[in-house]
Amino acid sequence: MPRGIARDHDEKRAALRKGAARYFAANGYDRASMTGAARQCGVSKALIYHYYDSKEALLHDILHAHLSDLVEMVEAARPGGLSGLIHATLTAYADADAEHKLQLDALATLPPDMQEPLVALQRRLVAIMSAAIAEENPALGGDRLRAATMSVFGILNWFYMWHRPGKGLDRAAYGDLAADFVRGGLRAL
Repeated sequence: MPRGIARDHDEKRAALRKGAARYFAANGYDRASMTGAARQCGVSKALIYHYYDSKEALLHDILHAHLSDLVEMVEAARPGGLSGLIHATLTAYADADAEHKLQLDALATLPPDMQEPLVALQRRLVAIMSAAIAEENPALGGDRLRAATMSVFGILNWFYMWHRPGKGLDRAAYGDLAADFVRGGLRAL
């Protein structure tokens, strides 16, 4: 008879995702191994393979969980308009620097069938932000709306690269600055 799923199955998977994301981001996904991921997580290689049959499956799960959580938070923030979306995005990125780095650097290494659902989640995020930007400036459309949308993501996506916790603006203050900056720029277009 097959073994049942442990009560803490989801918590263990979440811990493996978090530890492996840190390891992959720090070492480069292409150079990282499942052995190194297991070591980073403080588990055996056999245990990590119990949950994930390949490095690609583990990366896919890391990115799917990250992007799904991000979409959920951004969807919930839609009533707050552009400012709410900017704050929700920065909040979702908190404690997800490794996942975010992998999204930017490693998603394209996955096979196309594994990339498709992740790209669909990314497109959903872009569509939500684009709609909020269009509400702020209804005159924007086509290529200019897309460029404005991607510029907002550029402002938000690289925060993890230069921000140092405890120094300068915190996420909330930067969210206020970014929202004011974006709204001012949209009014000027």
